[in-house]
Amino acid sequence: MHDARHRFIPEEAEPGPASDALAELEWRLRHASRSTRLGDYPSVARGRGVEFEQVVKHEWGDDLRDIDWNVTARLGEPYRKQFTEDRDLTVLLVFEDTPELQFGSAGRTRREVLRETAVLLLLGALRRRDRAGLLYASPEGLWLRRPSAHRETVRHTAKMLLDQPPPALDGGARAEEPWRLALRAAPPHSVLVWLGAFAPGPEPEDWPALSRRYQVVGCRADDPWDEGLPATGPLAVFDPVTGAALEFDPRAAANRRAHAAWARRRDDGWAALLPDERTRLTVRTDAPVLDRLLDFFHRQARGSGRA
Repeated sequence: MHDARHRFIPEEAEPGPASDALAELEWRLRHASRSTRLGDYPSVARGRGVEFEQVVKHEWGDDLRDIDWNVTARLGEPYRKQFTEDRDLTVLLVFEDTPELQFGSAGRTRREVLRETAVLLLLGALRRRDRAGLLYASPEGLWLRRPSAHRETVRHTAKMLLDQPPPALDGGARAEEPWRLALRAAPPHSVLVWLGAFAPGPEPEDWPALSRRYQVVGCRADDPWDEGLPATGPLAVFDPVTGAALEFDPRAAANRRAHAAWARRRDDGWAALLPDERTRLTVRTDAPVLDRLLDFFHRQARGSGRA
């Protein structure tokens, strides 16, 4: 029996009207000046989320990861597996909503830019006629919209996320673990995009299974303060992780050292969790989200020779 806090939203749920924010994001996506399509994952998906076509001779410059070692040993010269891209893609977004996302020094919070990123990815999947779904996790519980290619269903999923209130700042910092549910939420070889804080800490318990089942992409939101504390006087701040109000001096040497150490741990954990840099997407609180997404997918297309 499922926990009462787990909500499974059926695909045929009544879609409802789009919010002004959703309509604006749809307009911006339609009128994006660059040709790269949101949702092109070709180089990230190399060897995964694609269909095997045939074995061909390995040539200089081909990816060594595609070598078929059994055929190579039998024939005495290198052969590789050739794949065709699976166009019927399923994208599952996992939005891990925590109080720490409610910080932003540049006018927008991490949560706002990650939420916009998620909505643009959902709309991009629609434009590609892919199936897209969303698993939302917060300290208050989980809800799931299973992947669908139906336009109004996906738009309603996006609107639900835009309408979702932020977690209470005094309600605990961690979202309920969504990963076991994520393992059942989409077919194998789907693209799983994890949007969250990626704070320093251990990898999720189910991470090896998720990495085997899905093509995983991580998306985090960076803020100018991540790169260095401002040289300003003492500030009255609220820590959403501990729920404490305190006075914080960004100029103090001890605080600057502690912040630098935190930033290193965060970056090291980010790279360890997602060793392939092509699977790490970073948006910023001080930069347009759509531009960052188009840059990311343009690099994917260029890396696969499709740009």
